[in-house]
Amino acid sequence: MLVDSPPEQCAESRSAPPTRRAIRAVGLLVSVLILMVVVAASIAIGAKQLSLGEVWHGLFESSGTYGDVVVDDRISRTVLGLLAGAALGLAGAVLQALTRNPLADPGLLGINAGASAAVVTAITFFGVTSLSGYVWFAFLGAAAVGAMVWFLGGSRGATPVRLALAGTAISAALYGYLQAVMIMDNAALNKMRFWTVGSLTSATDSTIRQVLPFLVVGVVLALALARPLNAMEMGDDTAKALGANLNRTRVLSMLAATVLCGAATAACGPIVFVGLMVPHVVRSFTGPDLRWILPYAAVLSPVLLLGADVLGRTVTRPAELQVGIVTAILGGPVFIFLVRRRRTAQL
Repeated sequence: MLVDSPPEQCAESRSAPPTRRAIRAVGLLVSVLILMVVVAASIAIGAKQLSLGEVWHGLFESSGTYGDVVVDDRISRTVLGLLAGAALGLAGAVLQALTRNPLADPGLLGINAGASAAVVTAITFFGVTSLSGYVWFAFLGAAAVGAMVWFLGGSRGATPVRLALAGTAISAALYGYLQAVMIMDNAALNKMRFWTVGSLTSATDSTIRQVLPFLVVGVVLALALARPLNAMEMGDDTAKALGANLNRTRVLSMLAATVLCGAATAACGPIVFVGLMVPHVVRSFTGPDLRWILPYAAVLSPVLLLGADVLGRTVTRPAELQVGIVTAILGGPVFIFLVRRRRTAQL
């Protein structure tokens, strides 16, 4: 196995009473049904108004106006939204457990900054202009920053605080570099400003195929880390006593978060607040057990992302408001509320 599983008597991983487990299972089923409704809405609703009959016709039409809109546009962006949303939610949940900070998100460790810096470098110095080129540079940038954070955070001696500080420092430096390059190069600014907003509009079958293997590996790895992360949330000493391998768990957690967030950011651009809000909200009704938090986050994060995308397509018809803007508008007030509630609870 990739990870060590702490004993069943671990308080955080202890089996819940049957009634509570049943409630959680029913809640997860309801969440899946909600996701199915949002997926249907994402296919049926768009900037171009189509009747339900036209949408249904377009689903089975390989070419023509309806087929182009429904199959080539809406289905591709819906699939990408599903994958990216699940990846961001899982990455956020893993990082919150790793740093023991319920308000952490993938941006905390500089992964978004690494992807953005790599893309602007590709545009300015290598002349890359296609999304297929952005994907690989963004992913490599995210992976490089993840490795730097791990080594600067102390490698085998890494702690949650060191990792967070290293990520913050690297993010500040990279965003400074990013702004400097874009100010000096107007062409890079014009090409970057759309990508940095975060969007699903450029979704294609090719993009999905490129990021899918990384997302599958990241999802499997994140789900496998549930038990050891449960132990680590109780503190290093307790986790060691329960048999968890701290270094291995931290390495694999960083790898999972980097792969998930890097692939999602490469395909869609940096989308904020999804990885922060959903795991935090989920924890309020699942409890601290990551065996439930991770599946819930993987289901409900696409609900938020696709719901925001549908909202962005309808509020400014016939134009579109990019999903990264909508999640930022929705996430700001929610983040303030969560911080205030957490501060009140500590008083």
